[in-house]
Amino acid sequence: MAVKWLPRWFFQLASPRWCYQITGMLIPWFAVVSITLVVLGTIWGLAFAPADYQQGNSFRIIYLHVPAAILAQSFYMLMALAGAIGLIWKMKVADMVAKSVAPIGASLAVLALLTGAIWGKPTWGSWWVWDARLTSMLVLLFLYLGVIALNSAIESETTAGQATAVLSLVGLVNIPIIKYSVEWWNTLHQPASFKLTEKPAMPPEMWVPLLVMVIGFYTLFGLALMLRLRNEILQRERRASWVRDLLSVKA
Repeated sequence: MAVKWLPRWFFQLASPRWCYQITGMLIPWFAVVSITLVVLGTIWGLAFAPADYQQGNSFRIIYLHVPAAILAQSFYMLMALAGAIGLIWKMKVADMVAKSVAPIGASLAVLALLTGAIWGKPTWGSWWVWDARLTSMLVLLFLYLGVIALNSAIESETTAGQATAVLSLVGLVNIPIIKYSVEWWNTLHQPASFKLTEKPAMPPEMWVPLLVMVIGFYTLFGLALMLRLRNEILQRERRASWVRDLLSVKA
């Protein structure tokens, strides 16, 4: 397969040692940015953003719910992409990324469903309804749990990576269902809070802190991913000389 069009750094990522080193350099920056943005967005959204004219203060749950829902879907696509790269180019690091993403994505899906239930109780009068958006998000959680279960059940790391990659790629069909469920079916769930291609329906004092929280969540959970990935690299490459040297220096 011709791969000359791919950039050099793409193949550098195939090296666990290089990946471990570059993530080590990025972690402090991600930590500072993520903490700053999440704290700023939380205080701004909960304390200074005006109450919604219909939902009152209960709408403020969107400052957790929307970022969690967006990232749960984004991380699933990242997991599927990493799985595909592992299948096609046999990159060990890609399999490690896919495995590291799954627990983080599952936690984000749980957070999205939980905050959605908290918002739904005063809005719909029920903690849960079999709404198309809610149901498809629940399916997303089950897909994450399926990937985690497969990784745990299959002893061979190579076989586990291939099996979870196939499951992740098949599950991609659920992502457009989540995104367009409010347009395809008559659902209780409100449309997207804001879109990159359209002017937000909310005033700036509401959507700007929401945007800050979304970016903050991306950096925060990107930080969590790098930390998990580094642990996974050390675990799988524990017999490599560079890992032994690294651990001996730390000891």
